[in-house]
Amino acid sequence: MQFTAEQIAALLNGTVEGDPSVAVSQLAKIEEAGPGSLSFLANPKYEQYLYGTNASIVIINKDQLLASAVKATLIRVENAYSAFSVLLEAYNTIKLDKSGIEQPCFIHPSAQIGENVYIGAFAYIGPGVKLGDKSKVYPNTYIGDNAVIGKNVTLFAGVKVYFDCVLQDNVIVHSGAVIGSDGFGFAPTTDGNYQKIAQIGNVILEENVEVGSNTTIDRATMGSTIIRKGAKIDNLVQIAHNVEVGANTVIAGQAGVSGSTKIGENVMIAGQVGLAGHLSIANGTQLSAKTGVNSSIKEEGKAWGGTPYMPYKDYLRAHSKLRQLPDLDKKVYELEKIINELKNK
Repeated sequence: MQFTAEQIAALLNGTVEGDPSVAVSQLAKIEEAGPGSLSFLANPKYEQYLYGTNASIVIINKDQLLASAVKATLIRVENAYSAFSVLLEAYNTIKLDKSGIEQPCFIHPSAQIGENVYIGAFAYIGPGVKLGDKSKVYPNTYIGDNAVIGKNVTLFAGVKVYFDCVLQDNVIVHSGAVIGSDGFGFAPTTDGNYQKIAQIGNVILEENVEVGSNTTIDRATMGSTIIRKGAKIDNLVQIAHNVEVGANTVIAGQAGVSGSTKIGENVMIAGQVGLAGHLSIANGTQLSAKTGVNSSIKEEGKAWGGTPYMPYKDYLRAHSKLRQLPDLDKKVYELEKIINELKNK
């Protein structure tokens, strides 16, 4: 699809400098853009590219001063970065605008399918499933028995949603993620083996949750594993059974949360963080990369780092001392040598 500078300016409440009829069909970085591309300038470090860019249209701040002539048509807005993010969202919405039911796919007769949905080829929708209006189920996706999928939910290719799980409105789950696999529950037996404990609960993803590719969220042993509204979970994250993740919490890639841990609201968990089971993490907690948490955190809004975890500033000081260990070791060796020499006199 093509859009003119005039149309884009109307969407962004901007003003056009140049040809209002020039059209673009793609978005690009200002330093890489070619004819027919739309770009933006928000960071002063990239201003040099404005004067030589081949982009047809560039969005700039209203107060941006020009050092020389610009070939591209300009659209001036209050905040170029925010305006471009609006366009990215609009572009993505158009790109992902799919509807209809492709064949072959399987939809059980007892499933309830909403209006204006998209169901891709080779998708499986089991008995008793409820699929809300405007939801999208991409190819090779599996939705198990009695799962409830809300309105405007997007399940990208290869997602697996096990039986009885609930995904509320506006949830996004990326390719390869598994929602509702068995929690890691095994009881040791007297003969040294392990007896599997049935996991009869489910997973609930509340409104506006997003789950990254190849992330696994285990179903509860009993009750529910719950990801509260607005939480964002990155790729390759492990959420164990009966965990609760608070509203608007973010968890970065390769983090792992053990069973029955309760994470508060607005928590920030960096990559490769590990949390032991049955813990409580206070609202607003920040955990730096690779932090190991082995006990509950009760103070709200604090930053932590290290393994085992400690206050983040203490962790930085300790790490700086760690880097000095080779020099300290050398000094100790020299002092020991001097002491031995004095003893032998």
